[in-house]
Amino acid sequence: MKNFLKIDYLAKGNVTQKKAFDTLNELKIFEILEQFQPILVGTVPICIDIKGSDLDIICRADDFVRFEEIVRESFSHYQGFSVTKGDAHVVINFSHKMPIEIFAQNLPTICQNAYRHMIIEYRCLQLFGEGFRQQVVGLKQSGIKTESAFAQLLGIKGDPYAELLDLENLTIEEIARMR
Repeated sequence: MKNFLKIDYLAKGNVTQKKAFDTLNELKIFEILEQFQPILVGTVPICIDIKGSDLDIICRADDFVRFEEIVRESFSHYQGFSVTKGDAHVVINFSHKMPIEIFAQNLPTICQNAYRHMIIEYRCLQLFGEGFRQQVVGLKQSGIKTESAFAQLLGIKGDPYAELLDLENLTIEEIARMR
């Protein structure tokens, strides 16, 4: 299993991953956000990104005001900077060589759904191989969201965001029987 908790693996990855590695290091984003347990999640770490995919970074913040202050101080001068607040989360968007989205909630990052989904999707990609990965990318290119693409290919009915989480406790053999 790849260690997604540090971004070093990106340096030896595909073209997009190398660009992501350089961009994130140039911004010093993981150093700046270190106290918030940042993890890069989504499509780029698992090689299913498409043109226009963003770098999704999740964080844990128990003080959204302080989190927003740090992010504004560090990144507000970048193109498209915006802050969206919800009851239990904050989302920051901006661009620097690549679109970047930072999502923060008061939950350990390894427990957040975005990380959990990525790990499940990574397991499926490892299990089903390159043909499956290409099918996922093809569905995404046709406008289908990542979780919905996996659900469709695995024959999962219902809410793909919730149903994918049910795969977390399945063995590789049980997941293999789904296709």
